[in-house]
This record gives sequence, C-alpha cells and structure tokens, in this order.
Amino acid sequence: MEALTQPNIFPFVAGLLGLLVGSFLNVVIHRLPRMMEREWQTQCAELRGEEFPEAETLSLLSPRSRCPTCGHGIGALENIPIISWLALRGKCAHCRAPISARYPIVEALTGLLTGFAAAHFGFEWSALGAILLIWSLIALAFIDFDTTYLPDAITLPLLWCGLLFNLQGAFADLPAAVIGAMAGYISLWSVYWAFKLLTRKEGMGYGDFKLLAALGAWLGWQMLPLIVLLSSLVGAIVGILLIILAKKGRNVPIPFGPYLATAGLLALFWGDEITRQYLLLM
Repeated sequence: MEALTQPNIFPFVAGLLGLLVGSFLNVVIHRLPRMMEREWQTQCAELRGEEFPEAETLSLLSPRSRCPTCGHGIGALENIPIISWLALRGKCAHCRAPISARYPIVEALTGLLTGFAAAHFGFEWSALGAILLIWSLIALAFIDFDTTYLPDAITLPLLWCGLLFNLQGAFADLPAAVIGAMAGYISLWSVYWAFKLLTRKEGMGYGDFKLLAALGAWLGWQMLPLIVLLSSLVGAIVGILLIILAKKGRNVPIPFGPYLATAGLLALFWGDEITRQYLLLM
C-alpha cells in the first residue's frame, strides 16, 4: 500500500487498471443498449398480451465476447488491451474479419485518463471519485454517439455517487453539489421545453438533463455555466464540420452527450483555472 503512495507508482498502476477497465467499457458500450432494447421489446410484448420469443441470455458478463462475423470466442490472449489488437493487426484470429479500431482507442483513452487523474489528484479519496467519473463519462459518450441513448443505468447512479463523494467535499461542498444537481437538470429541461414550444421539435433528450445534473452533483453548481458553454462550443464546431465535410443535413440529430462528457472532464481537471483566466480576460 505504501508503494502506491509514490508519485510515479500510483499513476502507473492506475493507468494499467484503466486499460483493463477500458476493455470492459467496450463491452458496456456494445451490450447495454442492446440489453435496453430487449427489455423494451419484452415490456411492449407483455402490454400487448404476447409472449416475447426467448433469446440467448444477454448481460454484461454473459455470453463470452466473440467475433460478430464468425462467432469465434475471444480467448484471454486475444483480449489483452491494445496489444492483442495490434498483434492481430486489427483482424479476427479465426476468420480475419476486421475489428474496429475503436476498441483499442477506448482502452487507450481510459488508461490515459485514469493515469492522469491519479497523477492530478494524488493518492486521495478524490482520485477514486475522479476515476469513477471518467469511466462513466467514457461509456456514456460512446453509447450516446452510437445510439443517442444516455442510459439511466449509468446517469442516475452517477448522480448519487457525486453527492456521496461530496459528503466530505471531495470536489464541491454538499450544498453546492445538491444545488448543482437540481440546477443542471432544470436548466436543460427549460431549454428543451422552450425549444419544443417554439419549434414543435425536440432539441435534446431527457438523458442530457440527467447527465448535466450528475455533473452538477460532482462538480457543484459553480461549474455548470462553464460546462454548458464548453459543451455548446464544441458541439457547434463539430456540428458545422459534420454538415460541411460529412454533408449531414441540419435535421439529422447530433448526440449532445459526448460534448457534455468532454466539457465535464475539462471542468474536472481545469475548471477553476479556465474560469479564472476567463474572468481575467473579461
């Protein structure tokens, strides 16, 4: 335990753990939306008085990971973060079908951010909280990017965990965290309804309200203006680029969760400094 308190050892160990968790996050990103859809289909069938056809049990732990093309089970040596993908040259060991580069990207991103959080906060309670927040935001960002879903199974526990860590003021005092959770939800909820009343269209989903509420619970209400500003700025830039370069229409929905997650990470590490520099410029 004493070795972990060393400035270089703790970030290194945390980074390795992040690589392993990144591999699991790939499973969460892939399976959780499918688990949600299957649950919705089952509920709809029950409401219609029908029996939903039984299918293979699907959870985050079962069945074992396998190639979607040929069904080849992924062995332990084929599941080493980053290294296995590089050794296999991004292809299935059995059928040589391509494996998306996003798998090692998620693993590398999780490892780097986890190690950086350990170095930034040190061997403290706040480091554990920051790491849990990072893992959750990575999963939410990629799920939202793929499906435009922000699952309650992640956003709601994330909100309560933020309040739990701030009982001792890990990132903000408890009153600021509680107000942050309420203000985060109400602010985007108000924008949603104002936009819907003006345009008769839905500009964002309820998951965005819950994610901003969770970030408010973790970082306090003082960080909400910065998070909203940064996420809107990044979202506007990416949206314009998609319209110009990818030729996506203006009516094509663009998930807001990844931008909220990115802004939340920036606020986690450098929120106070960014706010200070902004005030100096003003």
